[in-house]
Amino acid sequence: MSQTRAAVSSQSTSMSISDAQRTEALLRRLAPKWTTHVVHTIAKWGPQMRVSDVAQHFPSISQSYVSKRLAAMSETGLVVRYGEFDRLAPYRLSPAARTLGPVYRALAQWSTDHVGHTPQGRHDRIEDALHRLQLADTTETVRLLSEHGSLRLPGLAEHLGTSEQSASARLSRMQADGLVARAGNRVHGAPYVLTDAGRALGPVYSALQQWDQRHTTTVAPTVPVATRTLASPAPSVRTAAALRRSPAPSALFSHAPAPQPRVPSAATAASRPSRGR
Repeated sequence: MSQTRAAVSSQSTSMSISDAQRTEALLRRLAPKWTTHVVHTIAKWGPQMRVSDVAQHFPSISQSYVSKRLAAMSETGLVVRYGEFDRLAPYRLSPAARTLGPVYRALAQWSTDHVGHTPQGRHDRIEDALHRLQLADTTETVRLLSEHGSLRLPGLAEHLGTSEQSASARLSRMQADGLVARAGNRVHGAPYVLTDAGRALGPVYSALQQWDQRHTTTVAPTVPVATRTLASPAPSVRTAAALRRSPAPSALFSHAPAPQPRVPSAATAASRPSRGR
């Protein structure tokens, strides 16, 4: 094994609890059987394909199953269909699905390097890797063992917030998938540790997180209608000039108008013209 490959294999996984939960959700989104094959087929023979077109590339499964798989992939945002009420309308890959290359490469490389008896086809290796990694609490267990080094069953169950029986079942499956092992020679009571395969999952998780961040947009908060109504827009240059040319209303001033001096009644009478002839 080269020095580069060894460095990748020993890379630890660093993520938060929320990162682990989000990554696990992404794995489940990509994991259903035939999803990888369908993405590859549309990418290669598309850009758009009808259900019957896709089904021709999968003679071992029925067209109705292909239709259901495409409908499920549409719900998870991997494909889009223009013509929602037209059952013959073609499917296209979504922008997210079109950028799955780095994720698939990371999964295929991990499977090739660390999974014994790996399937021969690249897409089969990817789906096999997804099948091993997508089960509930698997990502969080990898995160915990990466952080603590080793944990016994009671400690893992406490961290996972589940019973020891449930945690034991999850760990047994992860042992069968080559992700964890028992430390030392004792079988019962020995702590669990990550295997080389488990410690090498960093690039896979990193690729998933980068893919997710690329397609997750932050929507700017909407200003309430009442707030927008109360706020007055700044006057344009033309409006300001018009205001200067027209008499300004008293409300625009910040002070009250100065009182006018009172004129003596005698002066007023003297200035009034006489009514006589």
